[in-house]
Amino acid sequence: MAKKKKEKPEEEIEEIVEEEENDEDIESKEEKIDMVVVEDTEEQKLKKLATHGILLFNRWSFEGVEVKDLSLKNYINLDPVIIPHSGGKHQHKKFWKTEHISVVERFINKIMTPGLVGKRIKGRGSSHNMGKKQKIIKMVYNAFALVEYKTGENPIQVLVSAIENAAPREETTRISLGGISYQQAVDIAPQRRVDLAIKLIVQGTVGLAYNNIKTIDELLANELILGARNDANSRSIKRKDEMERVAISAR
Repeated sequence: MAKKKKEKPEEEIEEIVEEEENDEDIESKEEKIDMVVVEDTEEQKLKKLATHGILLFNRWSFEGVEVKDLSLKNYINLDPVIIPHSGGKHQHKKFWKTEHISVVERFINKIMTPGLVGKRIKGRGSSHNMGKKQKIIKMVYNAFALVEYKTGENPIQVLVSAIENAAPREETTRISLGGISYQQAVDIAPQRRVDLAIKLIVQGTVGLAYNNIKTIDELLANELILGARNDANSRSIKRKDEMERVAISAR
């Protein structure tokens, strides 16, 4: 009887040990499952390795820059680049500017667009900067440096915030029926919202550059800062509010 009494605790101990081992196996399996979920795919790893350490102008990082407006998230390209110059590779391909061209380069290209701003001074029209991309890149670099000095923030994030705030959500279109034409309010597609926002920021800056003591670098930096803060003194914000106000009256 004494032997049987001794055997029972040993069996119970063995069962307890087996249960603990099973629990450990389950926990280890769960940990492995968690690790598999957390790990990136090979494409993501290659992309991270390829873009690791890439800074705009070797100064500003694209990491941490986010688009808060969900409707514009897929239309503002934030792929890391050192020099925003693609050489017009995607010029004749529809919608490739969204997928393959950085938003900084699109901003630079818009400043070079001829006919964007009306002629103010004889011999110095809106096509004065056409084709001078190196000059515009230096101008944008100086403006970004001023933005960083005045705000202490990443100028890429300031540019993205200014585009979000300056993007109109509604505009008017002309409809003609039987010789009668009238304005009708319409919603704006996300791609056009980004295009209009960049256009309004550039027009508000270049329009002030003529007969002004301040340089265009300072004016561009001030416009980006005011636009990022959604300030009513920003010319791009004023123009956006005006477009939406006209659209509301034309509903």
